[in-house]
Amino acid sequence: MALTQDKKLFLGARLKRLRRELDLTQSRMAEELGVSASYLNLLERNQRPVTAQVLLRLADAYDLDLRTLSSDGDTAGAAGLEEVFGDPLFSDLKPSRHEIAELAEQSPMAAEAFVRLYRAYVDGRRMADLGVFQRPEDLAHSPRLAPSDWVRDIIQSHRNHFPELDETGEAFFAELNPAPQDFSAAARARLEAKFGVRVSVMPVDLMADSVRRFDHHRKRLILSEVLTGSGRNFALAYQLALLEHGGLIDSLVARAAPPDRATKSLLRVALANYLAAATIMPYEAFHAAVEKMSYDIELVRARFGVSYEQACHRLTTLARPGARGVPFFMIRVDAAGNISKRFASSAFPFSRFGGACPRWNIHSTFRAPGRIIHQIVETSDGERYFTLSRTVRRVSTPHTGEESELAIGLGCELKHAGRLIYSKGLDLADPLATPIGPACRICERPSCPQRAAEPLTRSLAVDDFNKSVSPYPFAP
Repeated sequence: MALTQDKKLFLGARLKRLRRELDLTQSRMAEELGVSASYLNLLERNQRPVTAQVLLRLADAYDLDLRTLSSDGDTAGAAGLEEVFGDPLFSDLKPSRHEIAELAEQSPMAAEAFVRLYRAYVDGRRMADLGVFQRPEDLAHSPRLAPSDWVRDIIQSHRNHFPELDETGEAFFAELNPAPQDFSAAARARLEAKFGVRVSVMPVDLMADSVRRFDHHRKRLILSEVLTGSGRNFALAYQLALLEHGGLIDSLVARAAPPDRATKSLLRVALANYLAAATIMPYEAFHAAVEKMSYDIELVRARFGVSYEQACHRLTTLARPGARGVPFFMIRVDAAGNISKRFASSAFPFSRFGGACPRWNIHSTFRAPGRIIHQIVETSDGERYFTLSRTVRRVSTPHTGEESELAIGLGCELKHAGRLIYSKGLDLADPLATPIGPACRICERPSCPQRAAEPLTRSLAVDDFNKSVSPYPFAP
């Protein structure tokens, strides 16, 4: 975390929250940090900026990841509140962005509670629209947070980066030592030699609506013929992740303390997926390749034998200290605007209750399949982002009846765009930016054609999350 003369860090609320979580008095914390109690008091009241020396002492004294104290740490909370207050229900209140940001900063738990209450209200309204009415006593026993939302929040709290899984994936890839462009052969050999698992590819009409199936009793991994080479490789890596390193995955799941069995299962699948990607695309090699290739996704996917979506997803995980990549965010939508995947290695105001803004050109990619379209967008808080959008083909079966195309949106803050090959020749100093909002109805700009309209799209549902993490979210 770099401190510059033109950007001072005022982290009073975070310092106060950290001190209370550690159950320390001001004098005790001041003593441990080697500063006076009066100086710490000034820091907590934002009357003094936090210096680099104090940050280093905090990290050393309390074993902190300094990213948890970064100035944008509560951006997601503020974005969630801004979206909630965009509901016509609060049209007479109209709190300023400053008030919303201050609430998220000073009382993050209260802000999250408010967002959860709003989520329950929205869900209840949807149920009522479907003619399903719940009694108050039924609502009292409903889960506090949907498993998909809980897992997504846990992943986002880590900025979609799990160092232990990255290190394990690198070591495992080196142990497999596959021939160039032949991960499949090495993975199949490992499955059979160590676990007695044979791999079979079956006709699509025999696989019903699944594309992979693992038979524990017969020790067979069955893959559908509709899977592409990259999809089969990922399915193999996913199964190896569970068999080889199930203990590590279970320990990470236990550390996160999911509230119920369904949430625990989803988190385990998500972490196994992460480890599979870290095996196929080892961190150091992948990071070096994308930097050398100026983040040319087509070249990168060819180098590692992965799909476009797999490569984009992996790009959102490059946050290793000393070897960080461009901090990307990623979103996946269908032609109707339904969101089925969203990840970010940095803060981005994703919609929590609606779909992506219709002014973002991710929607227009369906009219130009397979073509990468770039756009510079500006969110309602004035931040600008460089985005890339492209369609991908969905692995489909005769029984799913689902859309065969999805759109992948990848983006980063505009200040990083110069590192991308896709920005060559563009004026990044004075760009033409398209104003967007995280959901249709919260876009406050008069020029937005969807202003004050109820969103027709929905956010990530449980079924969508199952599809995005099970058995492998990085395919097709």
